[in-house]
Amino acid sequence: MHDESLSVHAGRTVDPATGAVTLPLHLSTTFERDADGAYSRGYIYSREGNPVRDAFERCMGELEGGSESVAFPSGMAAAFAVLQTLRPGDRIVVARDTYFGVRDLLVDYFPQWGIDAVFVDFNDAQAFGAACVPGTRMVWLETPSNPLIEIIDIEAAAAIAHRAGAFVVCENTFATPILQRPFAHGADAVVHSVTKYLSGHSDVLAGAVVFTERGELERRVRDFQTFAGSTIDPFSAWLTLRGIQTLAIRMRAHCENAMAVARFLEGHPAVTRVYYPGLESHPGHAIAKKQMRGFGGMLSFEIRGGRDEAYAAIARLQLVTRATSLGGTHSLVEHRASIEGPHTRAPESLVRLSAGLEHADDIVADLERALDVCA
Repeated sequence: MHDESLSVHAGRTVDPATGAVTLPLHLSTTFERDADGAYSRGYIYSREGNPVRDAFERCMGELEGGSESVAFPSGMAAAFAVLQTLRPGDRIVVARDTYFGVRDLLVDYFPQWGIDAVFVDFNDAQAFGAACVPGTRMVWLETPSNPLIEIIDIEAAAAIAHRAGAFVVCENTFATPILQRPFAHGADAVVHSVTKYLSGHSDVLAGAVVFTERGELERRVRDFQTFAGSTIDPFSAWLTLRGIQTLAIRMRAHCENAMAVARFLEGHPAVTRVYYPGLESHPGHAIAKKQMRGFGGMLSFEIRGGRDEAYAAIARLQLVTRATSLGGTHSLVEHRASIEGPHTRAPESLVRLSAGLEHADDIVADLERALDVCA
């Protein structure tokens, strides 16, 4: 099935009770028992299961081409659910440019539980191979990465990780299942901040983990969802299912706008570097072209100078909004080093931009007005 059709139909059917084409919103927290005490209709209590959440989980599984999906109330909750499966003494090898929330968890909190986290350049096969010593339990990669838009060869990384007996987790938020299918390249699980492109309208907080198959790790993540009460609410699941219906079409527009912005920025004298895998100058361009079906809506760029110059430039923007997050209809811009704290890898001059669904010419014109003063 093509992506456009899958976006509309994955996980959803016509409601058999009413014929409703749109999935009904079930807000009930509890469900009636049968006369004999059984639950023949399949639901007991919303922490354990809800018709809308189940539909959303089926949808995520189908979109990614996986067998099992577990939904959470945020992307960080999804990431934590996977990381908490590590036990004292376990080793996790992590891509050097990884979302700062995950990095902060592994650097500041998980060591107290005896978890050894090693950060390495996955594109340095020798260094990555040396880090994946026998006994490595998990490998965590993010491609394209946040905020330096680094590209990792998923297939090559998975091969090295699997030789060490490690479970491979790929963060796929920036690419979405429309642009990249990590399972096709050897990943064992995929993590999403659903808040971003999947919901697509900056009005949902949610996350998801998708697995290639059932197993011990999948069971423990599912148990964490239930027993820690880390469940997505029905309305957020319903809104996300609505947003996903336009995912394939939206991603095309995001990609087109990001490419137009990247081309403009690459030629502007106030910009010293552009991070976008669609540009031939990007070091990961060839890999991205091989494993992605589009280069995404996210890019970063460095403004000549430092923090002050970056702040001054983005303060002059009128159409593009200064705000955290990404993947919605609005173009958003943010100075990442000031957000990420002491463990950041972002240069002080770096600005991250989420290309929204405005007309590309209007986004470029706004950036041109803001940057021409700096040139």
